Amino acid sequence: MSGPCDHEDVPTPVPTPVPVQWRDAGVALPAPAAAGWGSGSPTGICRLVADSEDVRVIGIQGQQEREAARRAIRAAIVAELALLSSLPRQRIALHTPEGQVPYALLDTPDGQRRVHLAISHDGALSLAALSRRGPVGIDVTLVMDIPDWEAVARDYLGPAQTAALAALPAAARADAFARAWSEREARLKYFGRELVEWSEDGDRPLAACRCLPLALPEGYAGVLALPPDPDSMRS
Repeated sequence: MSGPCDHEDVPTPVPTPVPVQWRDAGVALPAPAAAGWGSGSPTGICRLVADSEDVRVIGIQGQQEREAARRAIRAAIVAELALLSSLPRQRIALHTPEGQVPYALLDTPDGQRRVHLAISHDGALSLAALSRRGPVGIDVTLVMDIPDWEAVARDYLGPAQTAALAALPAAARADAFARAWSEREARLKYFGRELVEWSEDGDRPLAACRCLPLALPEGYAGVLALPPDPDSMRS
């Protein structure tokens, strides 16, 4: 007989997908009704449930060509920061150095304020996460059948994830692989690391961040990586 603390049959709750604010980089956003990030007020910031961070996820759809997609999402980031900060775009500096973590600097009346960024592209989607409190990671992955998925998973996802994927029905594997790949990429971006092969020692620190699924169009998987849940750190 099961006791009051027997939870074997209780399913693990599935996190609610984080919404994406879809933008058109060619359309100017309206001026905010009140002060935003520039003055320290949280007005206009998307506050995620159960998170202490102020984070916004924006996206651009329909741009297949990679260089055009990069330009579009960067323009959208600047427009979004102008909206959130009440600053003119000329006082927002976007820094996207090759091979390094992107960031923005807001030239506010109280001095420069740094905004942490993460950017990802795949297929016809481009996404960006904006955080004013600390590091953030994001990734979008197009769902597709990969003939050599097992070898790729062994090299980059590790033995446990490879075994979990192998146990799935073939029809469900492409979605699961895309989710697992997106989570790995988001974790790496959170720590400012480039894509590397899996290793037990190298991957151990990646478990420190917290991952939430993104609400994306069918055929895509996406993950947002955030700092650890403060409640779990206190337990």
